[in-house]
Amino acid sequence: MIPDLHTPLSPAPERRRLHLLGALAGASALALAGCGTPPKPDEGATPAPAPHPQPAPASLALNGSYAQRADVMAQVPNMARRLGLPETFVRNAIGNADFLPSVPRLILPAGKGVRRSWRVYRSRFIDNTRIRAGVQFWNENATQLQRAEREYGVPAKYIVGIVGVETIYGRNVGNMRVIDTLATLSFDFPQAHPRAADRNAFFRSELEHYLQLTWKNRDDPLTLRGSYAGAMGLPQFMPSSWVKHAVDFDRDGHIDLFESPTDVVGSVAHYFKQYGWVSGLEPVFDVTFDQSRLQLETLLGPDITPSFTPEQFSELGATAVGLPAGFNRKLALIELENGYAPASYYAGTDNFYVITRYNNSSYYAKAVIDLANEVERAMGLQAR
Repeated sequence: MIPDLHTPLSPAPERRRLHLLGALAGASALALAGCGTPPKPDEGATPAPAPHPQPAPASLALNGSYAQRADVMAQVPNMARRLGLPETFVRNAIGNADFLPSVPRLILPAGKGVRRSWRVYRSRFIDNTRIRAGVQFWNENATQLQRAEREYGVPAKYIVGIVGVETIYGRNVGNMRVIDTLATLSFDFPQAHPRAADRNAFFRSELEHYLQLTWKNRDDPLTLRGSYAGAMGLPQFMPSSWVKHAVDFDRDGHIDLFESPTDVVGSVAHYFKQYGWVSGLEPVFDVTFDQSRLQLETLLGPDITPSFTPEQFSELGATAVGLPAGFNRKLALIELENGYAPASYYAGTDNFYVITRYNNSSYYAKAVIDLANEVERAMGLQAR
């Protein structure tokens, strides 16, 4: 779930997740207490089991390209102290991480003058393959989707939409080692990026969260794979989101977003809930314009943040179509460019904004909504 990106999973768990017991020279039994700041208690979240003591792992041979970087390896002792992790564990991970030349190029935004196209963007995510896979995912996880909707107030279709847009329900979870991508973005972030300092700090924090997460979960930090930005599992959670928002929805004592669709369903719903999902509120409405009084610049000023009451929206020349009687929540005017063709416009609510907390893009949020609706429609046809 990184801004401006983006057959059900079947491989056996050991293909993606090895315990430190085998991978880090026999480390066994116990995670350090605490891994980042825990989320506030939530009725739907299952408390994590008490940690068990775990000795520091033995040293591994350091064969990664970052082992040759004295400036990087010099940071290991302080990083380990700050994170409360064994220095050997951190050294094993950082010293076996490799610089990936493709990652800095991939993380750079599109160049100036590139016209975005909602129609092209939508076509990447709304197709028969995803819709059929979405129906299958919904059928196979119907009970847990109903439970998530009941506990968090998030409709099943939007959970299904997220997982479909992110990874086609586990078919494309990424094939880059997370330790490599996060090390590359931590120690070699491209300075050409317009927000280089902020994004570099973000990915350094994600690397640290990743080390804490893998130590706590007794996962091998050298084997987990994900996107070029370090997002993992069916819902593509970044390490910090895994720490803060993922839940053990199947109550087996381990949060697994690679192999447990139940944990995936619960975690996506919990993520939305923590960002303020409003039960029963549609995320988007169609819009009509009164050209005689349209103040488009004013309406677009707040971007995706709901800022106008329906009355203010109307006074500025826009009408949200189909608002329920008594609707009194604020709206945002969403503009989706279509290259050289006229843009598409929608009225976004608080729940549209919540979807953009998953990926800070109005194009992404609308794609999730459209896929959700298409899968729901296909489910209805199947039931006839």
